[in-house]
Amino acid sequence: MFGIEVWQVALAFAVTGAAGFVKGAVGFAKPMIMMSAFGSFLTGEQALALLILPTVVTNVAQALRWGAAEAWGSVRKYRLHIAMLVIFIPVSAHFVRAIPQGFMYGLLGLPIFAFALAQLTGRNLAIRIEHRRRAEAGLGIIGGLYGGISGIWGPPLLVLLLSTGAGKSETVRVQGVVFLIGAVILLGAHLTSGVLNAQTLPLSALMVVPAAFGMWLGLRLHDRLDPLRFRRWTLILLALTGLNLIRRASGL
Repeated sequence: MFGIEVWQVALAFAVTGAAGFVKGAVGFAKPMIMMSAFGSFLTGEQALALLILPTVVTNVAQALRWGAAEAWGSVRKYRLHIAMLVIFIPVSAHFVRAIPQGFMYGLLGLPIFAFALAQLTGRNLAIRIEHRRRAEAGLGIIGGLYGGISGIWGPPLLVLLLSTGAGKSETVRVQGVVFLIGAVILLGAHLTSGVLNAQTLPLSALMVVPAAFGMWLGLRLHDRLDPLRFRRWTLILLALTGLNLIRRASGL
């Protein structure tokens, strides 16, 4: 079926539904879950291709959940971070076959895990207001470089949001807006890189179905989480994300 076995399609369907649920609940982690699980039964390029269209569609829903005006406000507020993603995702996308992904996963996973662990143990790592613009730009560059190669550009943004004390709704909305813009850039980049092609594009479109259904279920849980529990679960998931990236870097 479009270059992969039926059982692989069925397993990808289940993984995407679960990833959509997590995204609905906390606003992120869908591409990370999909890439982590897909890597055990698909090639790296197939895994990356299958997550692209579900990522675009679910982020449209997430970004616009509070209305277009609120979404545009988030674009203006985080325009520097967004600009860095727009520049650096296409740059790194064309090196997807040349850069060892294990090395990149390690460079991202170690600081992400350290940040989440520090926050969970009560250490205050808030970014001072005078350094915010530099942090926003730097984390945008990091996210863009990793995003083009792996389809994952969320952790640096989440570090920024957690460090600046963004609220529950703002955290989810900004993630949706930034992820959507990055996903559109990623889509265009890999239509030209060859990762999305006649075999992988239909499969990516098929994955939209479980992603959307899973996200709908996750949103029902999200609405019941108070801000403190939301932040704690976000940090726990971020720590697990960092550990998983470290695992992948080590080849385990």
